[in-house]
Amino acid sequence: MPRYYRYLGELIDAGVERISSNDLSSRMKVTASQIRQDLNNFGGFGQQGYGYNVKYLYEEIGKILGLNEKHNIIIVGAGNLGQALANYVKFEKFGFVIIALFDVNPDLKGQKVRGIEIHMLDELDEFVKHNKVDIATLTMPKSKADTIANHLVDLGVPAIWNFAHVDLELVDKNVVVENVHLSDSLMQLSYNIVKNKQK
Repeated sequence: MPRYYRYLGELIDAGVERISSNDLSSRMKVTASQIRQDLNNFGGFGQQGYGYNVKYLYEEIGKILGLNEKHNIIIVGAGNLGQALANYVKFEKFGFVIIALFDVNPDLKGQKVRGIEIHMLDELDEFVKHNKVDIATLTMPKSKADTIANHLVDLGVPAIWNFAHVDLELVDKNVVVENVHLSDSLMQLSYNIVKNKQK
């Protein structure tokens, strides 16, 4: 669904109002029947011979993805990756608002990234107590990630976006976790390069 959302957003920017599953399939490099099947899982969005209303479908997929709501994010780990994520302004377009960064490095205390303040990690409990935090992003060494993640769960944070190079073992299985392994993605790319050379 995120991929459909991205492509539909590009169509809106290009001024396209209506699109058939065949046209969408050629753009996305998936079959038209796959598109119809995917979208039918969430209800009927198109009419046979008439196609999809791009803006309507974009908005409906946005609702399915929860993008019609605002999600407050904190970043724990204000090093290079944490600051790079904080600088990525497009998150806000989708309702993801970074409200604070946290770190243990005293040299970073009070500094700001795109106007967002860096707090010390010992201020985390108080901050979460007084601010609605929907997602905690972890960009710290893997040795500390499990401990911090479980502490965030104890504080009531419902979702974790994990960039630490470890699959988290959370006590509370109701907390939503998305593990992002950047090196895995690079290794997949490397494998594909090797495979292409062998053709």
